[in-house]
Amino acid sequence: MIRGIAPAESTRSEAVLARLQLLVTRKLDGLLQGDYAGLLPGPGTEAGESREYSPGDDVRRMDWPVTARTTVPHVRRTVADRELETWLALDLSASLDFGTARWLKRDLAVAAVAAIGHLTVRGGNRLGAVIGTGGSTQRRPARPGRKEAQGLLRHVAALPSTPGRSDLGELVDLLNRPPRRRGVAVIISDFMSDPATWTRPVKKLAVRHDVLAIEIVDPRELELPDVGVLAVVDPETGAVHEVQTSDPKLRRRYAEGAAAQRAAIASALRGAGAAHLRLRTDSDWLLDMVRFVAAQRHARTRGTTR
Repeated sequence: MIRGIAPAESTRSEAVLARLQLLVTRKLDGLLQGDYAGLLPGPGTEAGESREYSPGDDVRRMDWPVTARTTVPHVRRTVADRELETWLALDLSASLDFGTARWLKRDLAVAAVAAIGHLTVRGGNRLGAVIGTGGSTQRRPARPGRKEAQGLLRHVAALPSTPGRSDLGELVDLLNRPPRRRGVAVIISDFMSDPATWTRPVKKLAVRHDVLAIEIVDPRELELPDVGVLAVVDPETGAVHEVQTSDPKLRRRYAEGAAAQRAAIASALRGAGAAHLRLRTDSDWLLDMVRFVAAQRHARTRGTTR
């Protein structure tokens, strides 16, 4: 049973959404110029010219006839589709209802949806989503147009917080079923679950689609402040733990463990063939996204990926 949204929660979500839409419209349009089919900006299917292979090129774009004829490895550039289908796998587990900086992690996840929608829906492109909220999952069909993208964004922003953790592997696997023509898949999560549970579905997804993983992080997940006894609540179970943060050895072990965890996440995403963007609640997430998109577009013009 889905609980209703309290008036205060609804008012807050509307305020956050209005702020996000203003930021996205003003900054993304100003900082990212040009007509692109999508966020990465899309794999394309129309054949372009061939050129010699360079380290880092996507082997899926090998031009085997030219390679055989010249005995030199070549890759074929492709022209981006003008109608691109982008799917989101949005993980809204209870661990995202946390934040110690400018944004909650959940707000940043909604912000990522807003930016992706803004960059994706031009030119008839379609945007759809599968959304995990604790113990339930829902699918929103891919539809074209800015109005539909705004509807998806409002729906995501208004979803109530529910206890529990979504099965990220199962959520990603929903993008593999049924098989779709090649496009872009974006996974938005804090990736706090064991990488072994989601690496294989991501790898399977990357065989057919360009995959972008957006990792949401709060600075307190990376290091503890020295504030004495700190009561820590697990948002997924409600368990409360008291931590003595004045102990420098404990803070060091925590930071080392957190760094190892984040390194394992990054390694698993790279190994699965996904592009990786980390957004922090204490940083300029729009600038981070702009830099990432610009780098991806530059790589795409060279025929390289990730």
